[in-house]
Amino acid sequence: MQNPNVPDSNSLVSVIIPCYNRESYIAETVNSVLSQTWPNIELIVVDDGCKDGSRKVLESFGRRITILEHQGCANLGQSAAINLGLRQSRGDYLAILDSDDLFAPGKIEKQVRFLEKNPEYGLVYSNGMHIDENGKELYQMHYGDHRPPTGPEQVLEDCCYNVPSNALFRRAVFEKVGFLNEALRSAQDHDYAIRIAEVTRIGYMDECLWNYRRHGGSISNTRTLERWKNGFKILQAALKRYPYPLVTVRRRKAVLHFRLGQCYLKERQYVKSAYHLFLAGIQDPYRSLRVLAGRERLTGPN
Repeated sequence: MQNPNVPDSNSLVSVIIPCYNRESYIAETVNSVLSQTWPNIELIVVDDGCKDGSRKVLESFGRRITILEHQGCANLGQSAAINLGLRQSRGDYLAILDSDDLFAPGKIEKQVRFLEKNPEYGLVYSNGMHIDENGKELYQMHYGDHRPPTGPEQVLEDCCYNVPSNALFRRAVFEKVGFLNEALRSAQDHDYAIRIAEVTRIGYMDECLWNYRRHGGSISNTRTLERWKNGFKILQAALKRYPYPLVTVRRRKAVLHFRLGQCYLKERQYVKSAYHLFLAGIQDPYRSLRVLAGRERLTGPN
């Protein structure tokens, strides 16, 4: 008789990697999945119209991975690439990994064990480690002040987990929330995280189970600016789905205005920067003052 506290190793985990021009990193990323201790993994890599040598690197793995591409080898963006992988996936559990990030050894097995021992959770995420271009460890994501979300309100305010790379979720959750929003070319990960938090409880493991690579090819200030602007679209969509309290809405608007103020300051657009920082103070004056005084930090990348 199967012990209910021991995960069924027959449970299939589908890992989806959207790849666009990652020739220098994709082999290491793929190997971080293939070397996992969990015995039943389906690895799907979506070639999102790569123009460098990424495809040749992927083909060197042979039948150990499944390579997908859009019709005509088109570049349709990360959301479309992930969605293509989700459509073809067969796993009981799903994970998404950015093409330059890495799974730590044992990551999948530890998260599967967590979910199978805690059926009340539909998704589990973990702590992680920032690494540089060469894989050198820089600093971890979360420290002692990290508070896992108790509901979607916290995820909307300050996205505290990343669906790409550090989360594992049940297929049943995917069947409820559906696909990523392909109309968003940035911040789609936060949108998806919010939608997941609206339908299930979120678990947390305080262990560095993934590596987030920081390098010169990371998001530019222009893309970051687009991300915060998209944040308002995501907020409006969330309000149509879920009865968020006014205090949560005000706090989220404050975060968005504060981040926009930071972006415009980097571009030396001082009037726009001051405008958004002022609006942040109007929406959430107490927290804005604490952040500006260095007594509090915004906890997530969103």
